[in-house]
Amino acid sequence: MNAMNFSRGLIALAAQLALGGLAHAAEPAAGDALTAALRDKVHNIVVIYAENRAFDNLYGGFPGADGLRTVLGADGKPTAAYLPQRDRDGRVLPVLPPVWGGVTAPGQPVVVTQAQSTGLANAPFDIGSAFKGSANAELGLNSVTRDLYHRFFENQMQINGGRNDGFAAWADAGALVMGHFDYSSSPLFKLAQQYTLADHFFQGAFGGSFLNHQYLICACAPEYPNADTAPAKPSISIVDKLPDGSYSAHLTPAPSAQASALDGPPRFLRSGNLTPANYFGDGKFYAVNTMQPAYQPSGNPPADLQGAHALYADPAKPTTLPPQTQATIGDLLSARDVRWAWYGGAWHAASQDGQQAAGVKRTVIYSGDANGVATLASVDFQAHHQPFNYYASFDPVAQAANRAAHLKDYHDLVADAAAGRLPAVAFYKPEGLYNQHPGYANVADADQRIADLIAKLQASPQWSNMVIVLTYDENGGQWDHVAPPRGDRLGPGTRIPAVVISPFAKKGTVDHTPYDTGSVLRLITRRFGLDVLPGLARRDAGLKAAGSAPMGDLTNALNLQ
Repeated sequence: MNAMNFSRGLIALAAQLALGGLAHAAEPAAGDALTAALRDKVHNIVVIYAENRAFDNLYGGFPGADGLRTVLGADGKPTAAYLPQRDRDGRVLPVLPPVWGGVTAPGQPVVVTQAQSTGLANAPFDIGSAFKGSANAELGLNSVTRDLYHRFFENQMQINGGRNDGFAAWADAGALVMGHFDYSSSPLFKLAQQYTLADHFFQGAFGGSFLNHQYLICACAPEYPNADTAPAKPSISIVDKLPDGSYSAHLTPAPSAQASALDGPPRFLRSGNLTPANYFGDGKFYAVNTMQPAYQPSGNPPADLQGAHALYADPAKPTTLPPQTQATIGDLLSARDVRWAWYGGAWHAASQDGQQAAGVKRTVIYSGDANGVATLASVDFQAHHQPFNYYASFDPVAQAANRAAHLKDYHDLVADAAAGRLPAVAFYKPEGLYNQHPGYANVADADQRIADLIAKLQASPQWSNMVIVLTYDENGGQWDHVAPPRGDRLGPGTRIPAVVISPFAKKGTVDHTPYDTGSVLRLITRRFGLDVLPGLARRDAGLKAAGSAPMGDLTNALNLQ
């Protein structure tokens, strides 16, 4: 069955799940002055979603925040509050492992090799200055460092029950997980000083970008029905079991795995894209690491170019995820006649780039320079960063009108902001060049692009009633010292930065309220009187069961009354 027919067969089910079986939309409780003020004053919510940075990696030195001064003294040495990184056998590492493969991405003008990264103390370190002695190298916000593991099970192994002492042991990048930048000169750092920085904001799901983008729109993990008989079967993870027969969150090591993190990166029998059946207790398989959408733009080319087939990814590829049918925040907004859009950087160019035969080299989708680094000529569009494109309700043929109404380009966002026609809810996802992802992007380019967009939003006729939430999808494998609260089996994961920028933001404030990615959905839900997505209810139930309060909805960062 080709992707087009497969998708059409799911459309009816998608609509049913998106709109059916939901409770009546919530109205503000009698006397709920905050909800009334939110609905009266906030007309536009804009979500900017950057990439792969832990809070301590960029904002560890932010004044008044729960940052690196919590675990480092004035001399830069660890205090008693620092929990040192431990080896795979639980012993404290005498030093950090080398940065396997070197610190810098290939082709960078300043190079720090693996050999030049050995012997770093078991402590957080400044990436900019750490290699002066060994490599005569200074790195900065314009440096592209190598990528790091940021995967579902590995993230849980690194968090290690909240101790955060397994990052070096279970990373493929060794010591680099403990690095941070001096971010104080950046435009976004200065905006955080002017507005509200949330310093206890956690990624909604464990692991990487793919899953956290899904969490941003549905508070769920995507399903892969009958994966054990599908092309994706070889990607089912092999996970240790507990004495009661349930699954742990620990991948099974390979027989060839090095016993110590000082001797090499970890190796597992299979760290795949899918959970084993019944990992979440419902007998199903879920995609938790990067899979590709069934629609273009996708990392997988079309099976052929006949008819409308060019608009679809080859469904026989093991990384093509079947179209999804869970209810999303977009479905709930549409059901209430609330205008919304997802604006993707290079969306139009990538959509065209994807509609080519399998043998044609892509020039936009996952396309950096010869070293895999994003440039102006090769912007490195990431197809797995476009979560709505995974859903049957955006089938490019059966749902062409819905797709055109809601999936747009960065240039549309700029034009809409200038004209004062932004929808009530807008999501912006930068392409690779401008998203800050280690391995193919630096921090500075994205910093300037996002700051420029925020300036354009502030100049919009709609600014006076706008709330901008600037946050990140996940930590990119980087260590952070704050323990995530215990929620459910999906997350939350590591702490990440979040900045609330608005005329209503509490100016010059650090907000210590616990939030996660789902807090963006909670804010949208409260403002527009939507039904609560099941995943948000599950998260709050898990937090309550673990003795924690539910996550906030970001209204604590606002002055509305």
